[in-house]
Amino acid sequence: MLQTIWRFIRRFEARVLVGLMLAAGVLWTFLEVADEMADGETRAIDQRLILALRTPGDLNDPIGSHGVEEAIRDLTALGGTTMVTLVTIVATLSFAFHRRPRHALVMAVTVVLATLSSSASKAFFARPRPDLVPHEVYVYSGSFPSGHSTMAAACYLTVAMLIASLEPRRRSKALAYSLAAFVLVTVGFSRVYLGVHWPTDVLAGWCLGAAWALAAWMALRSMGGTVRGAA
Repeated sequence: MLQTIWRFIRRFEARVLVGLMLAAGVLWTFLEVADEMADGETRAIDQRLILALRTPGDLNDPIGSHGVEEAIRDLTALGGTTMVTLVTIVATLSFAFHRRPRHALVMAVTVVLATLSSSASKAFFARPRPDLVPHEVYVYSGSFPSGHSTMAAACYLTVAMLIASLEPRRRSKALAYSLAAFVLVTVGFSRVYLGVHWPTDVLAGWCLGAAWALAAWMALRSMGGTVRGAA
């Protein structure tokens, strides 16, 4: 019995340690990107990547057909305040209805804290929006980090993690994480495509959001909320 308890403690500590290391890694990346951005070292690559998504000779026209442009405008909404709020409410209520109060609490708190950290970071860095190309959608806040990218990473990765913690099948876990990854990559790409964020804004947003998702994972484990062979 004591050996079983000790093995559980060692596994728990090892996984939490890995989580802490990953969280520290993404936060370090966020700070490094922020430092290079503040020094102006990222402007050349930012400009090159934004211009690569515009029709040569016409900066008013993103590459692709009008149908592609419209589709990307639709997809970028997946990281917007309205959609993230709806997903968070539905997920939180679903976990609560299925008698998973820890999962519901982790979901709600993670998204709220991620939102606050994104807003605070925007106010602190006060980076202007890209001025190379016209904005294809309305924007009103600072550029760094990308709020859409931050919230997409925090919200959808946390949802995937919470689902995976309850799902015993590896394929289902992989599907949850794959869909989350697809959404956050798509949202990040859309922000650059629409000319409303520099690529480094998106990278920083992914790092910040992923850090909150990792924090959510560690919080859930500390509360004993992972079950049924969850990884």
